[in-house]
Amino acid sequence: MSPSEALTQIDHTIGEFSFTDQHGATVTDQDIEGKIHVANFVFTSCISICPVMTKHLKILQEQFGDNPQVEVLSYSVTPWIDTVDRLEGYTQQNGITAKNWHFLTGNQAAIYALARQSYFAEEDLGFTKDSSDFLHTEHVLLVDGSKRIRGIYNGTLELETQQLAKDISWLLAEAKKP
Repeated sequence: MSPSEALTQIDHTIGEFSFTDQHGATVTDQDIEGKIHVANFVFTSCISICPVMTKHLKILQEQFGDNPQVEVLSYSVTPWIDTVDRLEGYTQQNGITAKNWHFLTGNQAAIYALARQSYFAEEDLGFTKDSSDFLHTEHVLLVDGSKRIRGIYNGTLELETQQLAKDISWLLAEAKKP
């Protein structure tokens, strides 16, 4: 659907947040206002889906790394382990150089609440989960400039990440139309 249709048909938006990225900078919901953003949930010590998602999301770095209208937010689901220094090391180890790709850490309960209540990042949406229930998902979410979820992709599949890149391009083109 077009951005104008999304504004009238989707009333849910991503909530407020404030976390710290791998450079020690604060990133808030205000920083993504009016921008397209991609969100996923990872942890640096993961040996299963997280490294695969990070590798696939580098497609976005290649295509949109210099685009000020696109942000990638990778929220740590183990923020008690994933300090700023550890996230910085992870990005260096994985060749992540884009200034618009933020690996975020902060309060665990706030990250988990944002993941579950704003991004609907898990499949078990109808089930109430405590903020201490571990969050691990392969979902990557596309959010438009009005903070409305526009797509959900399996980040472990390169083909779906390629589709995500196409959908970002489409949203960017739609945003330019009068």
